[in-house]
Amino acid sequence: MRGFIAGVVTVIVVGLICAYGLLQSGLIPANADAKPGGLELWAAGTSLNATLRTAAPKGPNPVALTDANLLEGVKLYGQNCALCHGTAAGEASASPIAKGLYPAPPQLASEGVEDDPEGASYWRIKHGVRLTGMPSWGGTLSDQQIWTLALFLKHMDKLPPGPQAAWKQVRN
Repeated sequence: MRGFIAGVVTVIVVGLICAYGLLQSGLIPANADAKPGGLELWAAGTSLNATLRTAAPKGPNPVALTDANLLEGVKLYGQNCALCHGTAAGEASASPIAKGLYPAPPQLASEGVEDDPEGASYWRIKHGVRLTGMPSWGGTLSDQQIWTLALFLKHMDKLPPGPQAAWKQVRN
């Protein structure tokens, strides 16, 4: 049994040494314009999904679904999000900053998050997403503002006429 445990420990140590050597060799790209590897995509996605499952608020959005709150969400989005996540024009509205980010930020008019729970959008906005260009807005926006953004994101594909008109006017 002692030999088996020693073998397992040896395999783990050798694996860690090999991984370190690979990182030190420069063979794993660190540049923002490189295509990500499968392991990188898997690790980042798995970690984010697990965090959202355990840490994102589960209850209803405390901001009521009203035209006024949707208009405020459009305003907040235009001031804080459109530069990276685009406008109602979709992919055509991606700014030069968005085009240079890695990973590319989703252009929310065409790659929306309407299917995501509002708590997940709230968590992403408040805390940001590590190893992406998504910053934490928790120190800049109030919880009320973050929930208002989450409300807008949830309903951005089916806005009533007033908020829809305001959304079409947003520029980055």
